[in-house]
Amino acid sequence: MKSIDILSVGEVLVDFIGHQIGAQIDQTRDYHRYLGGSPANVAMNSARLGLNAVLVATVGDDGFGTYILERLNEVGVNTDYINKISTKPTSVIFVSRTDSTPDFIPFREADAYILEHQISTETLYNTNIFHTTCFALSKEPAQSVILKKAEEAYNLGCKLSIDINYAKKLWTSHEDAIKVIKDYCRFNPLIKISEDDMLRLFEKELPHEDIFKFFHDLGVETICLTLGSKGVKLSQKGNGIIQLPAMKIEQVMDATGAGDAFWSGFLFAYLKEKPIEECLKVALKLAALKLQNVGRLPNNIDVLSQLL
Repeated sequence: MKSIDILSVGEVLVDFIGHQIGAQIDQTRDYHRYLGGSPANVAMNSARLGLNAVLVATVGDDGFGTYILERLNEVGVNTDYINKISTKPTSVIFVSRTDSTPDFIPFREADAYILEHQISTETLYNTNIFHTTCFALSKEPAQSVILKKAEEAYNLGCKLSIDINYAKKLWTSHEDAIKVIKDYCRFNPLIKISEDDMLRLFEKELPHEDIFKFFHDLGVETICLTLGSKGVKLSQKGNGIIQLPAMKIEQVMDATGAGDAFWSGFLFAYLKEKPIEECLKVALKLAALKLQNVGRLPNNIDVLSQLL
């Protein structure tokens, strides 16, 4: 019996999300502080769903780093694998508040300093899902460490997962991004992508079938393409495509983290060995909850009982 449900590896940082809805960063007057970073969000959501979630990340030895550790511990995320360094400050990102894909300006420092000693073979042996992001893979030394440990996890029978949240401003080159993504896809991860991610990655609009084919040709069996207000499409190699609509909500308060909420719900149901369509339904419910709240999912809601 493996003791770790999800080993979430990558960026943890402080998000400063704008107060003015629909305002781009140049028009935003003030911001509120939230814990951020896609792997951190997935770990927090997973812990609150009752899973044993471990976050592997690095923060600065500063006030923001302390804030991050306190918030993670509050919801039950295992923080034993988080490194605190004094040579770099905690990473910070300023984010516009929007009902679509937000604009952001990253100030990246400590988050990329994930080192090999943080992920032991024993840890991987005890892990069900090894999850990371394109953001985490965009900078060394984290890039090399994550690729190496992903291969080791795969060889130990661990299921891999990745959110391909590609953003050009994070990478040294587009070619490097494609190469690294292809390297990770050798291990047949569960893939979560969005239409916006794909537009940025391929630098043009592609038919959904072409997007699915690109990843299937790399050996990936399951690709989940989120379509914002239009819902989701999932392609399983040999099993065709499932399409589901998004849940209707009265007002979108903040889209930041909605994709992470979606993927947390999907991985939760996947670990519970639910049929793939049920995994998507759980994911869509969690995303709808997030869209109605600024920052993280609400504190006082029994998410688990609503989902299953």
